[in-house]
Amino acid sequence: MSRIDSTLSALQSQGRKALIPYVTAGFPQANTTVSLMHAMAAAGADIIELGVPFSDPSADGPVIQKAGDKALALGIGTAQVLAMVREFRQTNHTTPVVLMGYANPVERYDQKHGTDRFISDASAAGVDGVLIVDYPPEECVDFAAKLRAHSMDLIFLLAPTSTEERMKQVAQVASGYVYYVSLKGVTGSGALDTDAVEAMLPRIRQHVHIPVGVGFGIRDAATAKAISKVADAVVIGSRLIQLIDAEPAERVNAVAAEFLQGIRQALDA
Repeated sequence: MSRIDSTLSALQSQGRKALIPYVTAGFPQANTTVSLMHAMAAAGADIIELGVPFSDPSADGPVIQKAGDKALALGIGTAQVLAMVREFRQTNHTTPVVLMGYANPVERYDQKHGTDRFISDASAAGVDGVLIVDYPPEECVDFAAKLRAHSMDLIFLLAPTSTEERMKQVAQVASGYVYYVSLKGVTGSGALDTDAVEAMLPRIRQHVHIPVGVGFGIRDAATAKAISKVADAVVIGSRLIQLIDAEPAERVNAVAAEFLQGIRQALDA
């Protein structure tokens, strides 16, 4: 059982929903990501999604694109992200960490370091799951098996436009949880339609028998609480990035923690 499985199973047994914040590695400063991760865990984050900066992110809106560009300018790449996870693991052995990103950095890492080195190095660093936005499930059977052999999960996105066939394909290879994109568009765009999410999740669960998290559009405690009534987890990224972007370095952790504490309280209410 992966660390993600055990975390989500424990929450389910308690009747609680998972809080999954997303931050871009190396943002807003290159040397503050690890302390930010610890602050988020202390504030009630159950799983942390750590974005791997990439120059051409197809699913990210302007907020996360800007964060990624800044991190890239600071020299943050896949190797640096893995180093951050290793440092985090020195004192936190329980909070799962999911790397979220794109195919190019993963494949470039293997080109530079050797076949399947991303998988082995991620496992050694303490990564628990990987979400590669542009890896289709039908091409990921071997990749998923290799991750599972290292006790890591392969997480997939589903969208309002996902067909029944696509849901079946995802169900065959996904583990940990699936991430339902609650709107048509990029991160941070549009208004969340909770009724549409409520209608979609039973369709997903007909095929996908692992927890379902919902993201893309959750911006506050009210929307998080509404979504938690039907989802197993809520994922918050763009709003958190916006909040810490506006703060001086010494305030980043406190601002992130205060925001997540409010979300945590709403989910547990």
